[in-house]
Amino acid sequence: MHYRIHHCSANKPAEYLILSSGLGGHGIFWQPQLEALQRHFHVLTYDQEGCHAGAENLPSDYSMRHMAQQVLNIVKEAGIQHFRFVGHALGGHIGLELARLLTENQEAIQMTSLSCINAWDQLDPHTRKCFQARISLLKHSGSDAYVRAQALFLYPPQWISEQSKTLEHAENMQLQNFPPAHNVLMRLQALQQFTVDEQHASALLQTPVQLIANQDDFLVPVKKSADLQQVLGQGKMNIFPTGAHASTVTETESINNALLEFLLH
Repeated sequence: MHYRIHHCSANKPAEYLILSSGLGGHGIFWQPQLEALQRHFHVLTYDQEGCHAGAENLPSDYSMRHMAQQVLNIVKEAGIQHFRFVGHALGGHIGLELARLLTENQEAIQMTSLSCINAWDQLDPHTRKCFQARISLLKHSGSDAYVRAQALFLYPPQWISEQSKTLEHAENMQLQNFPPAHNVLMRLQALQQFTVDEQHASALLQTPVQLIANQDDFLVPVKKSADLQQVLGQGKMNIFPTGAHASTVTETESINNALLEFLLH
């Protein structure tokens, strides 16, 4: 299991905070958040299974339940009894499914809060079209085209213009460790099939929920966070005007402040 605990040096009895990334699946996605969050929490980051070059093929029935079970296995191996959970897009869905898994299994382990960034209750037709375009690129043009195009779905146009060199370097690094295409497709399939229902709402009935969204998110319409809030029947909403889908990267300070305001109160 590829996970790392970034300990809070200022407070040994600090709570644990698990960060779960989106479709890319790598713990390094949360690098912009680590310094701020590590001041208050023991922060656990992890790489989702099947997301590295040379990884074994994921099963054809791969689902959000598999992803939630991976986190539960990590939590048990690390000896964590209770934790807060922050997920970006797919990562938020992993948190939702993990809450249901903990309830169904009657686990003694407790999720004490859940923060979802640019998540949804069920796939929006616009998001489905975006995923179909990415799938087509991967299948017919290869990994290079897939990786080079993904910035259009994640970042604001001006940010891409200003950060072109940094972005190109990050893309080159991602291509060096690009997972088998089969795994990317299985993860996309699982993500598109996932729907939040009354079982998730029931599992989170006593758990504070935070929903963060960005008005200019091209991949996920901002209204989907409101739809998720309605299905869950609760949730503190933070909506930011800019930042696009990967606002943890493009509007780091605003996102960090919103997370800490929720997590520390």
